[in-house]
Amino acid sequence: MNYFKIFFLNLYSYTLFLVYSALFIPVLILVVLVLSIFMDRRGTMRRVRRAIGWWGRGITLIPFPLIRVCYEDRFRDNPGEPYIYVCNHRSTSDGFLMSVLPIEAVQVVNIWPFRIPVIGFFARIAGYLNVRMMSPEEFFGKALTLLNQNVSIIFFPEGTRATGKKMGNFHSAAFRLALKSRVSIVPLCITGNETIMPKGSLVLRPGTVRVRRLPAITWSEYRDLNVYKLKNRVREILGRELALMESGA
Repeated sequence: MNYFKIFFLNLYSYTLFLVYSALFIPVLILVVLVLSIFMDRRGTMRRVRRAIGWWGRGITLIPFPLIRVCYEDRFRDNPGEPYIYVCNHRSTSDGFLMSVLPIEAVQVVNIWPFRIPVIGFFARIAGYLNVRMMSPEEFFGKALTLLNQNVSIIFFPEGTRATGKKMGNFHSAAFRLALKSRVSIVPLCITGNETIMPKGSLVLRPGTVRVRRLPAITWSEYRDLNVYKLKNRVREILGRELALMESGA
């Protein structure tokens, strides 16, 4: 029965993903072309990112009810204020899960998402930041411009997905950007997805994913920290909260 459930889950999830994306992409391209006639680039990009968020939410709903995504919000943000999101990274599906956030945002990613046909298309038109193909000066310049436009930036500072539940070491880019911009940092915890699509496999398995947004760490709280101390503090916050979530809290 379990093998049949897994087979059925993968058959209908991947089929619907392809059909849904094949219908959505032409509509999005048409919308972008029409909007670009009547709006400036900033207004067009805001609506493009919102549309991509809708696409991502649709993707997370496709495998329901065999795969459930539960979003828990412990933080009330200020509308129009940008944030730097710092997330743990356990699965290739983490990028899709960012669509549950009620924000306009871009993700900081490696090269591989740009090489995947559908995902790469959306990453490019949304203006995602590829850390491997930019100099530090270009990266921080573009990131600061986005924050000044009230666009939040999402980091997975481990750089690559963890094996199991243990977090890897954090890279420093998110925290250097925070110290440069003085923007609040929002820790984001993700758990459960490591068993739904295990590392090295594209086979989906039933389960529940929990995404929990924690209160922001403001500039006044981290202004006296250096990059090393700041990234370790955020990593500790994520680690403690993940342990609580996995204990059922």
